[in-house]
Amino acid sequence: MSSWNDAWDRGKQMVGDPIAKMTAAASSVTSSAASPAPPQQMQEEGNENPMRMHSNKVLQFMEQTWIGKCRKRWLLAILANMGFMISFGIRCNFGAAKTHMYKNYTDPWGKVHMHEFNWTIEELSVMESSYFYGYLVTQIPAGFLAAKFPPNKLFGFGIGVGAFLNILLPYGFKAKSDYLVAFIQIAQGLVQGVCYPAMHGVWRYWAPPMERSKLATTAFTGSYAGAVLGLPLSAFLVSYVSWASPFYLYGVCGVIWAIVWFCVTFEKPAFHPTISQEEKIFIEDAIGHVSNTHPTIRSIPWKAIVTSKPVWAIIVANFARSWTFYLLLQNQLTYMKEALGMKIADSGLLAAIPHLVMGCVVLMGGQLADYLRSNKILSTTAVRKIFNCGGFGGEAAFMLIVAYTTSDTTAIMALIAAVGMSGFAISGFNVNHLDIAPRYAAILMGFSNGIGTLAGLTCPFVTEAFTAHSKHGWTSVFLLASLIHFTGVTFYAVYASGELQEWAEPKEEEEWSNKELVNKTGINGTGYGAAETTFTTLPAGIEASYQAQPTAQAPNPTNPFATAWDDHGASSGVVENPHYQQW
Repeated sequence: MSSWNDAWDRGKQMVGDPIAKMTAAASSVTSSAASPAPPQQMQEEGNENPMRMHSNKVLQFMEQTWIGKCRKRWLLAILANMGFMISFGIRCNFGAAKTHMYKNYTDPWGKVHMHEFNWTIEELSVMESSYFYGYLVTQIPAGFLAAKFPPNKLFGFGIGVGAFLNILLPYGFKAKSDYLVAFIQIAQGLVQGVCYPAMHGVWRYWAPPMERSKLATTAFTGSYAGAVLGLPLSAFLVSYVSWASPFYLYGVCGVIWAIVWFCVTFEKPAFHPTISQEEKIFIEDAIGHVSNTHPTIRSIPWKAIVTSKPVWAIIVANFARSWTFYLLLQNQLTYMKEALGMKIADSGLLAAIPHLVMGCVVLMGGQLADYLRSNKILSTTAVRKIFNCGGFGGEAAFMLIVAYTTSDTTAIMALIAAVGMSGFAISGFNVNHLDIAPRYAAILMGFSNGIGTLAGLTCPFVTEAFTAHSKHGWTSVFLLASLIHFTGVTFYAVYASGELQEWAEPKEEEEWSNKELVNKTGINGTGYGAAETTFTTLPAGIEASYQAQPTAQAPNPTNPFATAWDDHGASSGVVENPHYQQW
């Protein structure tokens, strides 16, 4: 008991630290098991239990279903996938709706409708692209925000608020104010611009190194699944319901998703109240020590980042991929209508097939990339280069076929092959930030995605300039996309790296501050790069003392919520989930 009391005394000194509070909760469980406290006292102690703050009906319900059996890092990836699916589905709404806004159209029942607005296609393109002005602005700041605040909350904020603004967008159109529409679009871009950097911040805490490709690609596949579902669904709703219906549907779905996300996700494994001890230890041990301090403007090695060739390899690759992605997301339905003569009501499902193939390739590529790395068949650098350059090279080659073919069937097949091949590149450049600089992954993602956003900003104007006078302008559009990808292939092949960069290590003074913390508290902060200090060695020592107590004193709940959140008991820092299984 003396070792336990010593550990407890040290924990009490950590006022305000979540780990100390969880340690205190563990002590209360042990002592209450030996000599039960009066009900009033137990209730008062329960009010101080930090785990009770996480009690909510959504989390409790999910833990009682098959979802509770999933490993928490994979549940996080699946929910993130759904979030990206909603976010990128929202971006399909405008492209499908605008075709019914500026000119007359015939619905599937043969009834002719007069256009409701007097905007030109050029004005609508300006309003549509205004989203990217906001999206561009928040990329780099989002990296700082993801380092300073819980990145999972930042991600949920971006999707949830963006979805709510989508509900307001039809009111902006009906007000016939292009300024109001542009303002809402810019606001959507501002809040959703934090999503990609925030998700890289999430994986900094949750993704073991040898599972980075699998977890990241599972989450990011939602971007392409969003197009798979968003293109045909938006086209269907616009054709059969109204031009405003996709805005409402995606807005409501996004708000509901955000509520679930905030209820069931947590910043770090150590903060998750129902994660298994096995999974928590596995994640923290695999990630290991990165740093105990979050980056500041002064501490970030800006010069090293800006002059780093591996960083610029990622940036060039991001721009190349973004160009084609936004080209198809915004103009694929228009291309099929103008160049291939297809009706928008019929082309929505066909337009989704390339993105469906890509989503499958992204998932398969992530599994294969981590298999090659974990089994030491190829180095991380080799895997990133092969997957990225192979994917981009295939996409560029098939884009040339799309540009010059005169056959509708050939064009569709080549488009499917091109977009599908690009799925391999996601296991290249899109995960590469975590390889070269996990400490600055969110900031690097914001930096590279910000440059990539320039593609989404300029692509509509370039496409409009090429196709304004003739459908033959689509040849130039796809030729340019191919050349951009060949540039990305060359640059990435020469300069990319999968190794941790020297400048990505924490500075000596930051490490010295960590050592001083150890000397003062007796706690070894071997965290994994948290914005706040995360202790893994102390809880292990305390666990040893705790486990040394008679097993009869330890709680053995059949329901994790019975002891974690009820009003008559306290919780240990981490509750073992009885429903937990390998998944």
